[in-house]
Amino acid sequence: MNPGANQLILTAAIAELSALRYTPAGLPAMDLRLEHESRAEEAGQDRLVTASVKAVAFGALAERLARQAIGSHWRFQGFVATPRNGKHLVFHIQEFSQD
Repeated sequence: MNPGANQLILTAAIAELSALRYTPAGLPAMDLRLEHESRAEEAGQDRLVTASVKAVAFGALAERLARQAIGSHWRFQGFVATPRNGKHLVFHIQEFSQD
């Protein structure tokens, strides 16, 4: 397998937070949905970009996210992966800070 970059930085609002759960190994985990909106230029045209992104966080990061308000805006960093039993990308959050 060829190593490559898999890093995503996204400014977004927290749209949904699930209840804090624990993995079989006892690690805190949080599933959430992020909403992004911005403007971007594509093919010489200005366009409105919106995205709804499924995300997950583990450990102390999940515990921190569980305390954040729905609708609050953050800058998220992490990577994307397809779950073993899934078909859609999930954003794995590794860090977040005030936007």
